Amino acid sequence: MRTWLAKAVSHGYQFCQTSAKTAAAAFFILSFGATAAFAQSAGEVGGEASLKLPDLSQVVFLGVDGHRLLMIGILFCIFGLAFGLVIYTRLRNMPVHRAMREISELIYETCKTYLITQGKFLLILWLFIAVVIVLYFGVLSPVPNKPIAITLPIILIFSLVGIAGSYGVAWFGIRVNTFANSRTAFAGLAGKPYPIYNIPLQAGMSIGMMLISVELLIMLFILLFVPSDYAGPCFIGFAIGESLGAAALRIAGGIFTKIADIGSDLMKIVFKIKEDDARNPGVIADCTGDNAGDSVGPSADGFETYGVTGVALITFILLGVKDPTVQVQLLVWIFVMRIAMLVASALSYFLNGAIAKARFGHANQMNFETPLTSLVWITSLVSIAMTYVISALIIPQLGGDATQWWKLATIISCGTLAGAIIPELVKVFTSTESRHVREVVISAQEGGASLGILSGFVAGNFSGYYLGLSMVALMSIGYYFSTLGLDGLMVAAPVFAFGLVAFGFLGMGPVTIAVDSYGPVTDNAQSVYELSLIEQVPGIKQELKKDFHIDVNFERAKDLLEENDGAGNTFKATAKPVLIGTAVVGATTMIFSIIMALTHGLTQNVNNLSLLHAPFMLGLITGGAMIYWFTGASTQAVTTGAYRAVEFIKANIKLEGVEKASVADSKKVVEICTQYAQKGMFNIFLAVFFATLAFAFVEPFFFIGYLISIAIFGLYQAIFMANAGGAWDNAKKIVEVELKQKGTPLHDATVVGDTVGDPFKDTSSVALNPVIKFTTLFGLLAVELAVKLTAETSSGFSHVLALGFFLVSFFFVYRSFYGMRIVKESAVAR
Repeated sequence: MRTWLAKAVSHGYQFCQTSAKTAAAAFFILSFGATAAFAQSAGEVGGEASLKLPDLSQVVFLGVDGHRLLMIGILFCIFGLAFGLVIYTRLRNMPVHRAMREISELIYETCKTYLITQGKFLLILWLFIAVVIVLYFGVLSPVPNKPIAITLPIILIFSLVGIAGSYGVAWFGIRVNTFANSRTAFAGLAGKPYPIYNIPLQAGMSIGMMLISVELLIMLFILLFVPSDYAGPCFIGFAIGESLGAAALRIAGGIFTKIADIGSDLMKIVFKIKEDDARNPGVIADCTGDNAGDSVGPSADGFETYGVTGVALITFILLGVKDPTVQVQLLVWIFVMRIAMLVASALSYFLNGAIAKARFGHANQMNFETPLTSLVWITSLVSIAMTYVISALIIPQLGGDATQWWKLATIISCGTLAGAIIPELVKVFTSTESRHVREVVISAQEGGASLGILSGFVAGNFSGYYLGLSMVALMSIGYYFSTLGLDGLMVAAPVFAFGLVAFGFLGMGPVTIAVDSYGPVTDNAQSVYELSLIEQVPGIKQELKKDFHIDVNFERAKDLLEENDGAGNTFKATAKPVLIGTAVVGATTMIFSIIMALTHGLTQNVNNLSLLHAPFMLGLITGGAMIYWFTGASTQAVTTGAYRAVEFIKANIKLEGVEKASVADSKKVVEICTQYAQKGMFNIFLAVFFATLAFAFVEPFFFIGYLISIAIFGLYQAIFMANAGGAWDNAKKIVEVELKQKGTPLHDATVVGDTVGDPFKDTSSVALNPVIKFTTLFGLLAVELAVKLTAETSSGFSHVLALGFFLVSFFFVYRSFYGMRIVKESAVAR
């Protein structure tokens, strides 16, 4: 149990740099939350690091013992790595004009600068975490019956492995995408839509397969080759490290990208210049931000999400299930399922690719969203089919019950189905084909930016209704099947069911990453085209004809690239609610676990979980206040950074006598973005960290109300902001591509809407995931410490501490605006 301290503090330091992660490592919350309830009843000592894995070879599956069966899984991981590397090599070797290649390499160089800066920062954060790990596991709570000299280095080493994993896949993702962006831009010159759809998808699948394969390989290595007594410390260190890496890269990237995006976009209005004008020094920073926010962040986020999911499931099974045979069955089942979903994603990709090529390979027109949608649905259905088949083969009997295999498969399938249903619902509000998005355009035509923004608010609010009810329905189905005998095998079966729903949410790993990564490539491809100035290269048409056999039509190429960018916007939007949903499902699970611990299994103080108990009611109100503050603080970080970026660009942009902005000016904008991304999140983390301590020490059931409120307010605020932002983004795309009204007042109005939506969809909404996750995660330890301290001293002392923690939190809440505000010498700024 006490392992929570090390984990919570480590998450705190992670958050300190980038304040939150993409994402959706809901399972981390899930099973460690469940651990609390289990540890209370089972009397476990020493937390997750003291867990001992059962002998996997004691149970036979399909004539092979569990250990050997999972050894076969390593071969599939190697296949996944090979898959990713083959596509990587293919993308690198694709034809591309030197003008476009030079731009993509410049973007990569600025991305490298950003990554190196973040890497150094990660190592500094790791030193803080290392101190916490040493103090906790070496002094306060050593792992029972294990020498400190062995357990401490193991945890420290595997924390570095976790960081290296998140950081490594993020770097791989950025390299692949910067290969793909110039190749996609070049493919557009041929005037056919299929190649400019296929290249970004290949890049996304390369990242997705590599990411999941690396994560699974590390997990299987610990499971199969590390002595069972030391697997617990390995998993804990790994989870801490990958969470740190993902948090720093995810949230800093989210702020960075929107500072750059707003700074670049506003120049279109100020100077009446075209999209991605090469003379605008903000464009390179915008391209870097597309990768930092929409490629690096999700790659690291995905690695952490799927890795921590595995750690969480293992912990849940070992603590919640007492029969060693059932433990082995469930462990092997979970890992075989993860490997099967890797295979399902690859098979679905090839099947969908054959269909898409047959339909669109030689077409002159195509809806870019169509093959992406079919890929998601095919993968979901194939994964569900494989879920039932694998479950029937691996766990035909579970604890003497021959029916649990299909019940567990059904629970997972609820989450897998959500991975297809939720994107469909998101498209209703964000697609270029959406009636809501067209309503934004129609409103802006008559009422300008004002009515356009209001229509975007409508889309975001409506989306909260539909997505919220869909999540409730799927969780309810999972809960129902958990009542059909699963409670006879484990403690708190509904908790496990919610966890399996979250596991299903994340089941289509490579495809989820692929469609999410599609967006930054398409966005960059359009920018690379403009920045390359390829239309101005002397004799370019003859050169393209001679060297590449292309009869180029530049206007056709630009139209296709812009249209494809709209599809990329849509599918970037579809991934966000999936992550938001997993975070809330996990938080729901953990809140339930805290309740179980505080009420000793719902036998005491249940009456305090009532609106008639004033502290509980006050906690419900307080949580909403924190969510709304956080939304403002994260947006403030973007606003101040964007102000500084705009200020610099306006002072230094040269529109006469030059073709391109200087590299030095472009790098300065990148520097501004990095500075404000890190500065803003420092205040946010400390405010969240100390608020969690403060409210936990006020009163336990006040804190329960607070956590429930954080999850519910956060869910709907995130959905609203993500989809409103997506609607504004694609409304601008309709004006540019379909109506062809760039440079008009209508275009200006939709640009305003898009810049309002930028921090909505790519900063605040995605950052709410980690607020929910971190607060609930760290809150478990905080409330446990508060209850213990109150019992040993008095409630008065706890309240004094609560006040002190709150004053520290309020100081950083105050600084998150007044320390970040835009200061200008005028009568307005006071």
